[in-house]
Amino acid sequence: MKFQKIEFLKQALKEDIGRGDLARDVLPSTKATAHIIAKDNGILSGVEYLRYIDELAELKIEWFKQDRDKISNQDIICSISGNSKDLLSCERVILNILQHSSGIATNAHKFAKLAKGKIHILDTRKTRPLLRTFEKYSAKVGGITNHRLGLDDCLMLKDTHLALFKSISQAIAHARAEIPWTTKIEVECETFEMAKEAMKCGVEIVMCDNMTHKEIKKVVKYRNEHYPQTLIEVSGNITLENIQKYISLGIDAISSGSIIHQAVFLDFSMKIKT
Repeated sequence: MKFQKIEFLKQALKEDIGRGDLARDVLPSTKATAHIIAKDNGILSGVEYLRYIDELAELKIEWFKQDRDKISNQDIICSISGNSKDLLSCERVILNILQHSSGIATNAHKFAKLAKGKIHILDTRKTRPLLRTFEKYSAKVGGITNHRLGLDDCLMLKDTHLALFKSISQAIAHARAEIPWTTKIEVECETFEMAKEAMKCGVEIVMCDNMTHKEIKKVVKYRNEHYPQTLIEVSGNITLENIQKYISLGIDAISSGSIIHQAVFLDFSMKIKT
């Protein structure tokens, strides 16, 4: 929502400007115009967050590119005009948002392109503290599907949870008695037998975690024959280099934290028009 993005911008500006920008006492107060220029090729993201910066500073932005657009080195992304002091005080925040968001979107796009629409590519909760919504927005711009945004939108029982119960069956029975009726349950499984037990308990999603291709095929075959409604997600050290080996296994989704935490900033620069 709009207020969330404005609050995000406020915090970002507060972090950089702090008690004040020392350069504001040095610079002339005049009208100025600048261009944001791409220095890399990739997918643009972050525009949606920067739309509201004019409500926090004396600036007006004209966008020539939008989120999800492919961009190339030397493309002019936008023109920013307004008070020279505000323009330069906001420069680094504007660039950081575009660089960080576009870097994630570009990396996500590489994963999505390899999937060719055959399966869902999912991000994870391996995000930087306080930046989850921003980073997951960026990943979605790149063409992948968001996994959980937090601990409250799906119950995932991982090995650390299951260690507190005698069996998967006991854990799921206890969970069903406690969670809302509409809540899905996903179980992280390390072996075929674990996946089989989880499906028998009626879970909505089985995650094959660090399983061999042979075991994943067994899980898929069993699912297809007995529990076709169950979704199968695969996770664990899946990268751009090896993802193709998993796409053809008959699974529904692949999740990878590297979509976000291995993304590299895309380079942008601001140039004042003279």
